[in-house]
Amino acid sequence: MRRICAVNRFARPVSGTLLRSLALTSIIANVGIVVTGGAVRLTASGLGCPTWPRCTDASYVATSEMGLHGVIEFGNRMLTFAVGLIALATLLAVLAHRPRRPGLLPLAVAVFLGIPAQAVVGGITVLTNLNPWVVGLHFLASMAVIAAAYALWRQVAEPDGPKVAVVPAPLRALARVTTGVSVAVLVIGTWVTGSGPHAGDQGAARNGLDPESISQVHADSVFLLLGLSVALIFAFRAVGARRATRAAVVLLAVELGQGLIGFVQYFTHVPAVLVGAHMLGSCLVLLATLSVQWSTRERRPVAPAPPATTPAEAEAVPVTA
Repeated sequence: MRRICAVNRFARPVSGTLLRSLALTSIIANVGIVVTGGAVRLTASGLGCPTWPRCTDASYVATSEMGLHGVIEFGNRMLTFAVGLIALATLLAVLAHRPRRPGLLPLAVAVFLGIPAQAVVGGITVLTNLNPWVVGLHFLASMAVIAAAYALWRQVAEPDGPKVAVVPAPLRALARVTTGVSVAVLVIGTWVTGSGPHAGDQGAARNGLDPESISQVHADSVFLLLGLSVALIFAFRAVGARRATRAAVVLLAVELGQGLIGFVQYFTHVPAVLVGAHMLGSCLVLLATLSVQWSTRERRPVAPAPPATTPAEAEAVPVTA
């Protein structure tokens, strides 16, 4: 009897509130791992553990001889397990949620599997002695996991009905173009980093691009993104889409803050602390961009099915007075 009760308690459905909290925690944790990964690079600790999956050829953990760099790199690897546990908890919560919502499961699985995949890419960066292109891919893999975690969080809060557009098709297309440019800004940003002084370690190779030239390309793409965001604000206001307008305003504000950090760090010779803030800002730009994309449509609740009728009721003829 005790065993049956214990199983029933374990199988109790997870509430929607708990599921939303776990999905939000997953977003925060994945943003956090990006910031701590930046700390590894900015402290020149990218090769603090010179191999992978071990920290050294003889040890899975950092040793005292490896100093602070080893502690920082090994600590970041351990945080990956914490992020993975949060993703696993979120996946189990999706499975235990009632009624079962099939649209959530692929997203939860993507986030969960994205953690070890991102860790493998991180291991490849170490094994390739911090090849700048692989380092950039490591960052972009984290961005992909954050995007999946955000999609899961938004879908948890929505009903399961069909998607309904809340702005005209041309504005939805403009929002998609803005999303594409935002992703391009992130990609080009990794090229800028790979050409500069914070590629992961003092001895790490650079990608060979001219830092000044690629920084100008990055700045031009940012200006394009700013222009598109301003256009979205006016376009959404013109059609009375208040929620979409608010999302576009937030996106513009985040972009302006991120752009300010970028300009300051460029003209102050790229101090490490501002590079770290810029990495956090990149995550916020991605999340704000996705928020705009989600604001262009909504899901309506599923219409209740009409009550079933018996054959006798179907054949009944209304009686008039």
